[in-house]
Amino acid sequence: MIKGQQVYLRPIGEDDIESIARCFQNEEIMYMTGTRNLLTKEQIKEAIQRFREDASRYDFAICLIDNNQVIGDLAIMEVDLDNKKAMFRIAIHSIEYCGKGYGTEAVQLAQKFTFEELNLNRLELQVYSHNTRAIKSYEKVGFNKEGILRQALFMNNTYSDEIIMSILRDEYIKI
Repeated sequence: MIKGQQVYLRPIGEDDIESIARCFQNEEIMYMTGTRNLLTKEQIKEAIQRFREDASRYDFAICLIDNNQVIGDLAIMEVDLDNKKAMFRIAIHSIEYCGKGYGTEAVQLAQKFTFEELNLNRLELQVYSHNTRAIKSYEKVGFNKEGILRQALFMNNTYSDEIIMSILRDEYIKI
């Protein structure tokens, strides 16, 4: 378990399927993450099992310290030990938990795990340009914009850019 002030991270498990399934019931969350495919609970269960067997990724449930409620999940994936880098993704499962600092703190805990436990040098993510709340959160915890894949997503009858962001170990240490 990786503990912060408001949230903690723990390995994701089958008990988290209900919360994850809520993501696929919210159009705004689907749009923010660019998700098109609705997953059934059985597909979520199978994915969790696959993730556990994949040595190149770490999947965590984001839980509130106050009541142990699962509010989201995140993954550090495509861990490349030779090049000391990994990819990152996060999803908050319900809009009611957005804008309260929970996601930002969860990202900070993921950074701590990446740089202090895995001893990596680089953590990278992609975010869509219409997800301004996420972009601000990532910038707040030290991620820098590196590049833009222009009009990479067409969803809700609109094009959005895919923004590549990263943080390096030295930048994390300065924060």
